[in-house]
Order: sequence, then structure tokens, then C-alpha cells
Amino acid sequence: MDVCRITRRRKATVIAFALIETAKLNDVDTQAWLTWCLGQIAGYKMTHLDELLPWRYAA
Repeated sequence: MDVCRITRRRKATVIAFALIETAKLNDVDTQAWLTWCLGQIAGYKMTHLDELLPWRYAA
């Protein structure tokens, strides 16, 4: 297995865990937020991704 691929996977995992923990700290239902976020992300521009962060989510 390629070392770079492993490093990218680790980085993606760390980012995912950080976002989930951030959602928990903001009293956001993590499953509902992730479902909503994944449904929205395809249509978002890179410059607007901050709108999908947990503290911006309104259930």
C-alpha cells in the first residue's frame, strides 16, 4: 500500500472525527447533521463550505 494513500486516509479520518466531535460540543445531533451535510455538499462551492459546519446547522 502506498504511504501517501495511507497518509491521506489518516488525514481524512482525523478531519471526520474532529467535525463529529465539534458537532457534539455544539449539541448538534451528529447523525442528522452528517445526513444533511452529505446531502448538501455536492451543490456547494468551495468558498461556501463553511456554511455546512456543525454550528451553522439548524435542525
